[in-house]
Amino acid sequence: MIDFKNGSFVKLHKVSNDSIGENAKKLLLDGEKVISVYQSIRDYVIFTNKRFISVNVQGLTGKKQDLTSMPYNKISVFSVETAGTLDFDSELELYFSGVGKVRFEFTGSADIVEIGKIIGEHLL
Repeated sequence: MIDFKNGSFVKLHKVSNDSIGENAKKLLLDGEKVISVYQSIRDYVIFTNKRFISVNVQGLTGKKQDLTSMPYNKISVFSVETAGTLDFDSELELYFSGVGKVRFEFTGSADIVEIGKIIGEHLL
């Protein structure tokens, strides 16, 4: 589960869209397309054309998973911070009314502007 009190998530790096697990694939709706997938050590986040799905892999075997789905249309405010010359990481902060803030940190390979564009298309 996303920690809405802390609001942060470990640094994520881009991986292949094919790397999502079976449980996450089953959550995808008809017509929903995976835009990009970002992974930390075991956990990962899937950005689709409708929402993001946070997958928290638990236990020694990783069979137990917590999947949190957050639709873009529930975001009240979001902030995108791109990577710089000396700061190679980018950040995405999402504010959900009634729920709280979620903050993702990405390594330099993330297309954070594209993610921001997708979210903006659903909000504006």
